[in-house]
Amino acid sequence: MTRIVVPVRYPLSKHSKRTLSEALALAAERDGELTVLHVNLYQNGKTVNRSALKQAVEREFGDLSNVRYAVRTGFLIEESILEEVAAEDADVVVIGHKQVGRWRRMLRRILDEPDIERYLRKHLSCQVVTVGLE
Repeated sequence: MTRIVVPVRYPLSKHSKRTLSEALALAAERDGELTVLHVNLYQNGKTVNRSALKQAVEREFGDLSNVRYAVRTGFLIEESILEEVAAEDADVVVIGHKQVGRWRRMLRRILDEPDIERYLRKHLSCQVVTVGLE
């Protein structure tokens, strides 16, 4: 079974809804298990719990099967996503187009010319699906 991780904002933004919609379609297509991830940042003081995340997603998409909800806390969203993808041993990570920019900025601190997909493949051995707005 394919394991898919999709990071989202809370409350769900337009971009998060679009990314989540694509991740749900991919999970259905591949008979996969989906983990919906939200990262609480230490520095902004706002927190959400798994129950609130689940309720928000189900209000938007209805009752979902084969979906797990995870909330991590960290200083960097990107680092927390990497940790979750590794912990889940995910086959696919679905990120929004806006998230790609954040990954690029993070990697630019480490590398001169960041190639996000190549970096993730090298470190996580998973497929990266990027979702843009229509």
